[in-house]
Amino acid sequence: MSKISANLIKPGYILQHEGALWVAVKAVHVKPGKGGAFAQVELKNILDGRKLNERWRTSDTVEQVHLDQKDCTFLYEQGDTLVFMDQANYEQTELSKDFVGEDQVRFLQDGMAVKLQTFEDRPISIALPDHVVLTIVEADAVVKNQTASSSYKPAKADNGMRILIPPYMEAGERVLVSTETGEYLRRAD
Repeated sequence: MSKISANLIKPGYILQHEGALWVAVKAVHVKPGKGGAFAQVELKNILDGRKLNERWRTSDTVEQVHLDQKDCTFLYEQGDTLVFMDQANYEQTELSKDFVGEDQVRFLQDGMAVKLQTFEDRPISIALPDHVVLTIVEADAVVKNQTASSSYKPAKADNGMRILIPPYMEAGERVLVSTETGEYLRRAD
């Protein structure tokens, strides 16, 4: 951990504040005409998701936390538990689906390489690859001469997710999907 000036806080920084770990979601640095400058920071608790707004003067310091990252492989799902294996020492770590988050669980595939972020040997979060390959299992038919709406059509991927794909694509095709936004990127090679 290291102390940093409050005016250096940026979104994505992990801070230790009031005995808990928080991630900076938004950071606005304000220099009013009268009075001292300050940083207005929206924080989100890493473990329970609570939100907090803090205002620090630029002369204040905060504890920035640096998380350790382990290269892990997703092995399998067992009920409400996800099992990951450390690639360095083959130790297995079990995390609940609620802890990982529904948005990330839907992208997990057997054998997928992920980064497990830890603080003092306690899991904090996982970082997925930027994109995954999914197979289209169901695609709506194209309506001819439909120019008033977008050029994409709804489809269902093999993980149960609904995405929009180009009209020329059909069921059975493999596509690249962003794990951050859940949007179609391009056809998979």
